[in-house]
Amino acid sequence: MWSCSGIINDTAGWLIDRFVTLACWAWFIFGFVFCFSAPYTVAAFLARDPETATQRLNSRFFAILFAILKILAPSHKIHIDQDVTAIRSSVILCNHLSYLDPLLLITTFPRHRTIVKPRFFSIPIFRRVITRAGYLPASGEGRFSRLMLQQIESMPSFLQSGGNLFVFPEGTRKRNGSVGSLHPGALKIARLCKVPIYVLRVQNTAVLFPPGKFVFNSRQKNTIRLSVVGCIRPDYDTDLPSAAALEQQVVAVYEGGNI
Repeated sequence: MWSCSGIINDTAGWLIDRFVTLACWAWFIFGFVFCFSAPYTVAAFLARDPETATQRLNSRFFAILFAILKILAPSHKIHIDQDVTAIRSSVILCNHLSYLDPLLLITTFPRHRTIVKPRFFSIPIFRRVITRAGYLPASGEGRFSRLMLQQIESMPSFLQSGGNLFVFPEGTRKRNGSVGSLHPGALKIARLCKVPIYVLRVQNTAVLFPPGKFVFNSRQKNTIRLSVVGCIRPDYDTDLPSAAALEQQVVAVYEGGNI
């Protein structure tokens, strides 16, 4: 039988997790409406560079989210290597554990683009923000073809100016744990723009926000880490590698880093 203290502790933990979750969702909704809707409007219509301004606002918005988690879930620590924050003008590939992963990378890289699932372009508010931020739809077919072409055409100048494109390449790991095939889109962009490819590893975000769960696991002692596993710097001018050759190099880095 459960002891009275055990029931009290479980109930208190249940309430704490849900309070943290509600606080985060409150920031998502009310923080955007009351704190960030005006800056986003200014960025869209008055900023000299609306894309960069929108990207930086996205980064600040999610930085505040992680600050809230730092206060309300102090048992979770976040450690980001200095080598990660120093990355510029690169295509970044990272493993994917939790919905927190893209938010962490947006926070880490104020100048960023990424690939977004097409359904988010169907939500009016999200569509405006992610389009102005230069994000790419995951599908280039149908009504997304024109947007995809526009973003790809502007990608070389974006990367050359210090921005980063980060991608979570689905299919990097098979069910048996081995590394599977990578989607070639990001590698083709790296080849087109002649930029380095960084492979990052994120750890333990799923401990704080497990996949398939709505509630944060706020009380477990945990350290979220973001680190560089490897960097691929092809000699594009002398020996231009194929996308398949780049894929083989990336897979080798994944295997060597035990991702």
